[in-house]
Formats: sequence, structure tokens, C-alpha cells
Amino acid sequence: MKTFQKIVIVSILQLLCIQQNLIAQDTLTAPKLKRHMFKPEPLRATMLAVSFPGLGQIYNKKYWKIPLVYGGFGGLIYSIRFNSANYTKFMKAYQDFTDLIPATQSYRNIIKTDIKLYDPVLSPTTYIASNASYYKDALLRMVDYYKRYRDLSYIGIAGWYLVTILDANVDASLFNYDVGPNLELTVFPVQMSSPVGYTVASLNVGLKITF
Repeated sequence: MKTFQKIVIVSILQLLCIQQNLIAQDTLTAPKLKRHMFKPEPLRATMLAVSFPGLGQIYNKKYWKIPLVYGGFGGLIYSIRFNSANYTKFMKAYQDFTDLIPATQSYRNIIKTDIKLYDPVLSPTTYIASNASYYKDALLRMVDYYKRYRDLSYIGIAGWYLVTILDANVDASLFNYDVGPNLELTVFPVQMSSPVGYTVASLNVGLKITF
């Protein structure tokens, strides 16, 4: 009988120990998983920007720059169309003004004069004869003006394309750049020495950057 009681007591103690172990295991805190930090690769961002404008900015998660990228291209394309149309108009007017053919009169849409001074038979040699050279030079200046800005707009597209590539590369390179409290800029007065070797009373400002 005593042996049976001992067996029952030992069994009860084992059950209590198992229950306490289970409770202790339930209260253990799971280790926190480290959050993966996005770190773009500058080479990949550059190649994406080269392949198609704006892809580099999307890869760097700088979505707010997409309207700026395409807004720049849109403005330059509009400038090309505007300057090309005016270049064509003034070039046609200049050619019609100097070809001595009365039937070609596109310049009349540009040069606004009194109809009484216009001779449809002898035009354009008598088209305000005293100012003919002035109008010819003025038309030629406008041709050169719109041609110049049309060509600059083409160069601007190439330049803006390179800017978008450079922006994607710099963004990827500086995406996780440390700008903590160890990087600071302080302004303080300093004492300067004159070239002859003695100090002079003056107000000077120095900049100190601590990394």
C-alpha cells in the first residue's frame, strides 16, 4: 500500500512539472526578425535609366520624380515643335520675298502694311521699295532665331536624358547615406593673421564640418 502511494505521489509531481514546463515554453518571446532594408544598386539604376527614361527613378522608389522627368521631355518636345513651325513659316516667307515671283506671297501674312503700298504686279521688288532690304534682313533674322532655338531644344533633350540618368545613379548611391548627428556644420569666429606676421582686428567666419 505504501509503495502504491509513493507511485501516485511521484506521478502527480511529474505531471505538475510537465505542466509548468509547458507554461514556461508558452511565455517565451519569439526573436524579432530583422527587417530587410532596401538598398538599390547604382549600376542597375543607371542601366534602367539608360534603357528607358524614368525606370531608374521607379527602381529607386522615387515615384514623385516621374512627372518631373516626363514634364521636362514634354516641354522640350513642345519647344521643338514650336520653333520648327516658326522656322518653316519664316523660311518660306523669306524665300517668297526674295524669289521675285508675284504668285508667291506668304510673306504678306507676316509683313503687315497698307494695301495701297502693295503692287501685285511688280511685287515684291516694289513692296515698300525703300524698306525692302530691311524686311528681308528682318525675315532672315527670324529664320536664324527659330533655327537656333530649335537646335538648342534638340540638345536640351539629350542633356535632360543625361540628367535623368545621373539623377538615378546619385539617388541609388546616396539612398542609405548616413545623415545622423555625427555629420554637422558649425559656424564660429576665427582669428586671421596678416601677411606681415601680426594679427589684425577683424571679423571672420569659419565653417567646420565634423564627420
